Amino acid sequence: MRKKTALMTLSLAAAILTTVPAVARIPLRPVSDAQRVQKQNTDCCQTEILGLDEQIFWGQSGQPGDKHALLTSIDHSLRYIKSPAATAAYRRYRGTGITRDRVQRSLERFRQLVVRSNSPEELQAAVSREFMFYQSTGRDGKGDVLYTAYYEPIYQASRVPTAEFRYPLYRLPPNFKSWRKPHPTRQELEGKDGLLGDKSRLKGLEIVWLRDRLEAFLAQIQGSARLQLADGKMISIGFAGKTDYPYTSIGKELAKDGKLPLAGLTLPVMINYFMQYPIELNNYLPRNRGFVFFRETGGAPAVGSLGVPVTADRSIATDKSLMPPGALALIHTQLPFPNDFTGSMEYRLVSRYVLDQDTGGAIKGPGRVDYFMGTGKLAGDRAGVTGHRGHLYYLLLK
Repeated sequence: MRKKTALMTLSLAAAILTTVPAVARIPLRPVSDAQRVQKQNTDCCQTEILGLDEQIFWGQSGQPGDKHALLTSIDHSLRYIKSPAATAAYRRYRGTGITRDRVQRSLERFRQLVVRSNSPEELQAAVSREFMFYQSTGRDGKGDVLYTAYYEPIYQASRVPTAEFRYPLYRLPPNFKSWRKPHPTRQELEGKDGLLGDKSRLKGLEIVWLRDRLEAFLAQIQGSARLQLADGKMISIGFAGKTDYPYTSIGKELAKDGKLPLAGLTLPVMINYFMQYPIELNNYLPRNRGFVFFRETGGAPAVGSLGVPVTADRSIATDKSLMPPGALALIHTQLPFPNDFTGSMEYRLVSRYVLDQDTGGAIKGPGRVDYFMGTGKLAGDRAGVTGHRGHLYYLLLK
């Protein structure tokens, strides 16, 4: 949900907790069929479901499968792969045996298999026969990958400031490229309390005002949002640019100061803390000195760093200095799903085909993946509690 330079801090869980790992020299290793089975048999995950993507055909909670969404996401990657940007990116890419042409042929063949297959088992068998698996070396060099998730929020907003709607989101300044470095910090741009207003150098660049300061901050974390105006109109905004500061995790700052335990620290926990102690927003939000600017997108879908839309449950964000942009991947991890009977989230092991179409400031190294949950409250509820280990594979024709 970032255009050219990426959705800044992407995932909710990553935005709260991420520590940037050391970058592996070899991010991907080819895995033979025998090695893949042996590894899965000695790991946390059942071998038999690797590549068994039931959601394509049957969906969840009685909903239809998302085959059409997967095909659409593949088409988005193909559009990117055929672009001059992809040609330039793969000219720089150093992954052994992974070329733009091979990625394109793999996407085209996989699309054919999705269309022709009538069951998860049929697709799984075809992929196993025709594709080679390249596994991420992960955080430990042995394939351990941390999965988090991000989403596109929906917030109430106003085109004019009011007593209720006080916290602005700004468009990119027209002279931003000429700003001297170091750039102004978040506190210098919006004030310690977020209400610098007419005294800010950004005066006149406001797009909308939100009623909640944490919502305005999280919109910057996610890099895009849909905004419901008082007249009922829905508008959308997307990432336009950011100031030149590294990401600082607010959650880790809270844990460092002993305000919250790091273990079990999720977005809902952090939100609950700030609801109890709203004055603490003034102390902690300015610690993330970077500031994100937006543009109106006319209702268009959220766009990833490759310049193509991201698709709910079918797009991921990775470190594009290491992973092949636009490529077909297979995630193998636990994800949260709502339990219709209890109203709570339960975790299920999933093996799901995705397209690598995004990146983010908090997503660094071969051991980090951010999974796009979609738009709205349920997507946010799921994203906020996503944070499990797993494995990541890229699939290329043999």
